[in-house]
Amino acid sequence: MASDSHMPAPVCLIENTGGELVANQEALEILSANKNPLVVVAIVGLYRTGKSYLMNKLAGKNKGFSIGSTVQSHTKGIWMWCVPHPKKPNYTLVLLDTEGLGDVEKGDKKNDTQIFALVILLSSIFVYNTMNKIDQRAIDLLHYVTELSNLLRKVSSPDLEGVEDATNLESFCPDFVWTLRDFYLTLEVDGQLITADEYLENSLRLKQGTNESVQNFNLPRLCIKEFFPVRKCFIFDSPTHRKKLAQLETLPNDELEPEFLEQVAAFCSYIFNHSKTKTLPGGIKVNGPHLKSLVLTYINAISRGDLPCMENSVLALAQIKNSEAVKKAIAHYDQQMGHKVQLPTETLQELLDLHRESEREATEVFMKNSFKDMDQKFQKELETQLEAKKNDLHEQNMEASSHHCSALLRAIFGPLENEVMQGIYSKPGGHRLFIQKTELLKARYYWEPRKGMQAEKVLQEYLQSRQSTSDAILQIDLALTQRQKEIEEARMKAVAATFEAQRLEAIQRYNQQMMEQREWLHQQRMRQIEMIREYQFQQQQRALERRFQEKAENLNKEIEAEHRSLQNEVENLQRNAASQDDTCILL
Repeated sequence: MASDSHMPAPVCLIENTGGELVANQEALEILSANKNPLVVVAIVGLYRTGKSYLMNKLAGKNKGFSIGSTVQSHTKGIWMWCVPHPKKPNYTLVLLDTEGLGDVEKGDKKNDTQIFALVILLSSIFVYNTMNKIDQRAIDLLHYVTELSNLLRKVSSPDLEGVEDATNLESFCPDFVWTLRDFYLTLEVDGQLITADEYLENSLRLKQGTNESVQNFNLPRLCIKEFFPVRKCFIFDSPTHRKKLAQLETLPNDELEPEFLEQVAAFCSYIFNHSKTKTLPGGIKVNGPHLKSLVLTYINAISRGDLPCMENSVLALAQIKNSEAVKKAIAHYDQQMGHKVQLPTETLQELLDLHRESEREATEVFMKNSFKDMDQKFQKELETQLEAKKNDLHEQNMEASSHHCSALLRAIFGPLENEVMQGIYSKPGGHRLFIQKTELLKARYYWEPRKGMQAEKVLQEYLQSRQSTSDAILQIDLALTQRQKEIEEARMKAVAATFEAQRLEAIQRYNQQMMEQREWLHQQRMRQIEMIREYQFQQQQRALERRFQEKAENLNKEIEAEHRSLQNEVENLQRNAASQDDTCILL
């Protein structure tokens, strides 16, 4: 759409007829023809609070969206005005003005919440227009409708053709602008001046504590912060004297309050310069056909009754919030068990311990996110789901154990089965070898870790399935063993006969050898006797010679002694004779 000449004035996009929301065909055709990326600005607020005036200013006009001056609401349903974006060439600024909330003539809060939820989901910049100040009622209403919008977005996501991951919250969350009309308070906290943005954030600040009243106070603020990560606040003074408000469209600027004009200009500048293109998940920039598809999708979901319309908003919030809390708790449980559990577990107790730990954490997540869970209905639902998940995990654990053990047995016993097929055990004694090998492989199977609770059962089933093989090997073993025994007996008889002949021959040879040996020994003994006799004779000879020699020596010694004795006697006689001669001479 190159210029605003195609839409000189707004058209009704969604008609509110008899309490039913219906898309206007003329507006849908306008969207179908617009292929430009869209910046969608929507405004919601109580009727008679000047919403349409701000939207006309964004369109660059004084007139366009109907501005009522009576207590009767003018805008019905949702009106659309497509104009060129003043700051982005080839972009279209889509302005959505809504009928005022709280119209006493309508008397149906369901319409209010449906329209509120629709514009949140359709817009890229959402303006919440209230009077005077930020109060708890306005926060509660905004919280309630954001929760409904989130629910409508989720139940409608399957209808969004060509859009992946349609439940991505960030893609659907518009930037949030809170406009406060006829603001009369002083922007001051603890004696310090603050900005309008700081006033908004201060109003959304959480209280410390965990009791129920603090949780009830914090819950809507947490949800608003989560749903609207980008937030902005503008305050507006009263535009003019109350009696002149009826002519607001035609009043010249010099009859309006200067502060009000500056505030409106700042608001428009922010919208233009911080324009956020409406975007779908995957980075798809929304054009006219996309926006048309979104409109029809959400309208159809509402007409099907997918959006709850409870009279008590607290009950509706509790329903939505607690259902979401259950989902978060289950998601946390699934995540924790996915990280902690390695199937199969060795024992049931191991699985139960992991379940109890994750169940406790999931319950904590639920308690943190739940809201007014009367009679613990949703907590009991969570417990039921967790019990079902535990049982399902137990079944998965048993199945995983069976599959793992079966695969392990195939890997371990596969070589043995190949050997059986090759006939290695089809021989005498083969059954004993087969049993020994089986026991060794069973020991190896028992040694493998983390087989799970089905380990023994699967093993016994496997062994039972192979019992016929074992019996066949045994029968072959017995048959071959009997034949071998017969052959062995015949062989042993032949061997025995041969051995007996050899034994007799050996005995004969032995006897012959013994006789020869005895003869040889006899001859040896005779030679020894002869030698002994010869030796003894020689010894005797030598002894006789020694005795003869000794006697001869003794005789010689006696002769010499006798000779010496005679000689001595002779000498003595000679000496005596000489002595006598000397005596005679002397005489």
